[in-house]
Amino acid sequence: MAILELQSVSKSFGDDPARTRVLKDVTLQVKEGEFVAIVGFSGSGKTTLINLMAGLTMPDTGAVLFKGAPVKAPGPERGLVFQSYSLMPWLSVRGNVALAVDAVLGGRPAAERRERVERYIGMVGLAHAAERKPAELSGGMRQRVSVARALAMGPEVLLLDEPLSALDALTRAKLQDEIEAIWEQEKKTVVLITNDVDEAILLADRIIPLNPGPEANFGPEFLVPFERPRDRTAMNTSPAFKRLRAGVTEYLIEAGKQRAKTASEDLRQLPNVSPLQLDPGPPRAYKNAGETPFEQRYVEFYDVHKVYPTPNGPLTVVDGFDLLMRKGEFVSLIGHSGCGKSTVLSMVAGLNDVSLGGIVLDNKEVSAAGPDRAVVFQSPSLLPWMTARENVALGVDRVYPHASKAERNDIVSYYLSRVGLGDAMDKRAADLSNGMKQRVGIARAFALSPKLLLLDEPFGMLDSLTRWELQDVLMEVWSRTQVTAICVTHDVDEAILLADRVVMMTNGPNARIGKIMPVEIPRPRTRRGLLEHARYYEYRQELLGFLEEYEHGVGGRPAAKPAAA
Repeated sequence: MAILELQSVSKSFGDDPARTRVLKDVTLQVKEGEFVAIVGFSGSGKTTLINLMAGLTMPDTGAVLFKGAPVKAPGPERGLVFQSYSLMPWLSVRGNVALAVDAVLGGRPAAERRERVERYIGMVGLAHAAERKPAELSGGMRQRVSVARALAMGPEVLLLDEPLSALDALTRAKLQDEIEAIWEQEKKTVVLITNDVDEAILLADRIIPLNPGPEANFGPEFLVPFERPRDRTAMNTSPAFKRLRAGVTEYLIEAGKQRAKTASEDLRQLPNVSPLQLDPGPPRAYKNAGETPFEQRYVEFYDVHKVYPTPNGPLTVVDGFDLLMRKGEFVSLIGHSGCGKSTVLSMVAGLNDVSLGGIVLDNKEVSAAGPDRAVVFQSPSLLPWMTARENVALGVDRVYPHASKAERNDIVSYYLSRVGLGDAMDKRAADLSNGMKQRVGIARAFALSPKLLLLDEPFGMLDSLTRWELQDVLMEVWSRTQVTAICVTHDVDEAILLADRVVMMTNGPNARIGKIMPVEIPRPRTRRGLLEHARYYEYRQELLGFLEEYEHGVGGRPAAKPAAA
């Protein structure tokens, strides 16, 4: 008998005629002790689904059952962990966990409740921080408090709603390992909502895709055949892992294409929709701005250091970063949090001073910020009251002062069309989704005709499907401009997909280049083609091996400086 069951559940929101049917006829059975991962994307109804299981909302039709009885309200037998931590900021770690324990187990003796609080704080590795308040904790530590709080209430089913998606790669990996260890120890039934295929394979017994909404429902389930505990680096060489990963990814890519097709059909029905115009290339003013005689030593980092003063003396964050880049090269910069990736990017952008050494771009030393270096951040920082067109035009008008107004308009329209916003140019930024806002940010960066494009984890805050779509957009536009680019990322697959070379940085402080890996995969590249390429998993293994070596701060400084292009 299933401990948790959904029987033909449907759920809608809003009033007719604008009522949106989020879920339609969703059926699921979760056995006791099972770990199920539901993989879906933004707008697919994942949070609605988990709220139905938790009893936070009721289905319109169908039924949600716990041990055969209808779920009519939240209950302590179903512990819920959200993506946001929802901690009481005035309470310590111990106070936050105790608050939940006292609310649910108030009839138990005080000593038993205290012991329970301490047990679960220790289980998630926070015994040393029990008296700290949330403001004193990192994002990963706060999420550990949420997990401890949910477990301490003694739930029979643990519901995890994308609990790790806002964390950096290393913290996420550590918490994945902790969740698996807790599951083994506690033997809880777990339902995990995630948009990360690798996370689902690492943790789950079954993976079930949730097709994009409206009227979302489940796709075919994928069984995970690997014994526990699972080693993410070892699995990378397993043929069964490769087949499973390819199967889930392929299904999600096709589901995403269907969503995009449906959205496109809907948009064409709207008034004043402009079709995407295919141009032979960028406008002439753009082409003229990118000419240079310096090709092979186009970007040079020479013995670059960044040192910050601290009460305990100077702290060297970046310690001798040496790299040569040729014109038109795309480099991915990868490493654990705190390794100085974004510091390097901010120095070449001119947003942060170089303490020692120098950076040269197109035979000129970088000494300040300038429009010849365009930066795309995680958040595109658009002016919300302006349209997409106006946000892009702000930079274009400054960079092309001698171009005619018609030429500047051509540049703005061209790049907004290239990133798939040909029909949304006149929408205010405040009315755009996060993915659309980032498209505007990418269009704005390319439209500046930069000598160097700098991308600081540009897709880090987006779900997997949106990230995959925008990676394709970035590659398509980059293939037309061949702008020299550096992308900081924590995503191994993204690093390989985008780059001509992947530069791996050792842990900070005193971080430097540990290894450089050329990526010899022909362009144009697609995610499907990447999965099928003979050397893809070899490249992936090399990156995972490097990151694993430095996961706990081990590994020595390289004997030589890998500088040459």
